[in-house]
Amino acid sequence: MSEPISTGRPVTLFGQEPAVILYVANALVAFLVTIPQLGLTETSAGYVMTIVSGVVALAVAVLTRPWVVSALTGALSTILAGLASFGLPLTEQQSATFVILVSAVLGLVLRANVSPRGKYALAA
Repeated sequence: MSEPISTGRPVTLFGQEPAVILYVANALVAFLVTIPQLGLTETSAGYVMTIVSGVVALAVAVLTRPWVVSALTGALSTILAGLASFGLPLTEQQSATFVILVSAVLGLVLRANVSPRGKYALAA
């Protein structure tokens, strides 16, 4: 069986590496859930932050290589978001701040260890 060959440039979002954009989006969602006008309860804000963190982790793992590093970092991010939301005695604002901090730190750590995945096709 033939090895996959690269057929194009690395995948980018808005001209940037996908991990950077997605972790910024995760931090933005964590901030948005703290706005009282959105009408989210502390519990529903926790669900939103945890679910978005998991979705971001999955997207980053799909869009970067090696995917294992991205998947492990994303799992840690999602676990910490859930812990901040449901396991620690933190307010909604403190949980969101924690998720933003985790997104920033893990985004920086991840950036040094992964690269955008290229578009692959099977060789004929």
